[in-house]
Amino acid sequence: LHRPELRAWAMYDFGISAMQTTITTAVFPIFFVKVAAANLDGTGGAQWWANANTIGAVMIAILAPILGAIADFRAAKKKFLVGFLLLGVSATAAMFFISQGQVLYASIIYILSLAGATGSMTFYEALLPHIASEDEMDRVSTAGYAFGYIGGGILLALNLAWISNPGMFGLPSGDNLSPSDATLPARLAFVSVGVWWLIFAIPVLRKVAEPKRLIEPDEATAAANASVGKSVVTAFQRLGETIRELRGYKQAFLAMLAFTIYNDGIQTIIKMASVYGTEIGIGQSDLITAILLVQFIGIPFAFAFGWLGGKLGTKRSIFLGLFVYTFICVFAYNMTTTREFYILAGLVGLVQGGTQALSRSLFARMIPKHKSGEFFGFYSVFEKFGGILGPLLFGIAIASFGSSRVAILSVIVFFIVGGAILTLVNVPEGEQAARDADARTLSV
Repeated sequence: LHRPELRAWAMYDFGISAMQTTITTAVFPIFFVKVAAANLDGTGGAQWWANANTIGAVMIAILAPILGAIADFRAAKKKFLVGFLLLGVSATAAMFFISQGQVLYASIIYILSLAGATGSMTFYEALLPHIASEDEMDRVSTAGYAFGYIGGGILLALNLAWISNPGMFGLPSGDNLSPSDATLPARLAFVSVGVWWLIFAIPVLRKVAEPKRLIEPDEATAAANASVGKSVVTAFQRLGETIRELRGYKQAFLAMLAFTIYNDGIQTIIKMASVYGTEIGIGQSDLITAILLVQFIGIPFAFAFGWLGGKLGTKRSIFLGLFVYTFICVFAYNMTTTREFYILAGLVGLVQGGTQALSRSLFARMIPKHKSGEFFGFYSVFEKFGGILGPLLFGIAIASFGSSRVAILSVIVFFIVGGAILTLVNVPEGEQAARDADARTLSV
């Protein structure tokens, strides 16, 4: 991260990763099941949680490519990033007002928070090919994930400290607390995520310029003067063109399809880990500490995957990550103790950030820069659809078998099928197709 705009870009990952750690993975899932869904019997809370993740993924999957096309046409990637940022920050802060039994309100607020996070990431990631050259992308992308581990890990550590020892921070503690006082430390953690996310979004908004549009001057003037309605119509037209053009970017499409499938397995492990751990009897403090362990192990190994991508090759490095994830599923299926949960967390930390970061940079190298918003919109669609089936499978498994173990083992299928498709990707051919497309546009 040797240039200011690269460091500013990575700082957004530093901020938003608190949403991933505290809200999606560690604190909020436990709070959701034990507090918001306290009035539900048995596994009802886990089913509501799985359904909320599914609905949030579907919603952003529908909107992302349309908004990406509008952002490209109007040169407004950063404006859309800000819009989703504010939605996500506001919804996350509103989690403070969740009280016992408010499972519907908690679900709606979580879905809006998830939509804000994933929507803003669509436009954040679309900036990557504009600020990094081809030979920098692996390193910049993995460094962004490493910064995310640092930021998410620091705030989660603070959250864990005041949740575990509220009295040390002047918060209500001891026995016989009212429900509101008992949940205050967790609810303050949710507010802290919104503030943290907002503060560390400032560098990318200040230091990274809105990418220029690679189009004819007349079209640029039309875009600048277009009404919202005209922009939407044009966006749908461009979207249709991009769908047809995907045939010309076969390698990018294959990489995106492979990522969709194996990322379903990754996202399932991320989103359902705390719920699964709770189900098998892992205590709340151990769950959060284990997820914190993932963050800090992930920091050096995210950087390591950036180096490994340059030495071993991006595809081969991803394959290594998928192999480890397959072992993780088998290990989790047989897991029964807190010690084993910590081992599992360590294994996830080895590969989580690196696998996802290299997948992002691989795709970014094989798409035309002048349509990065649209292509990353589709990437977000595929990514979110890749996050639907896993939680849905968990919900079905819980309803059918009263246990998540069968679903944990079935996640292996995602890694095998996704890896098989990834073997078909010809990276040099994909990179050349992207360069040729941008060269044609610049020559117009």
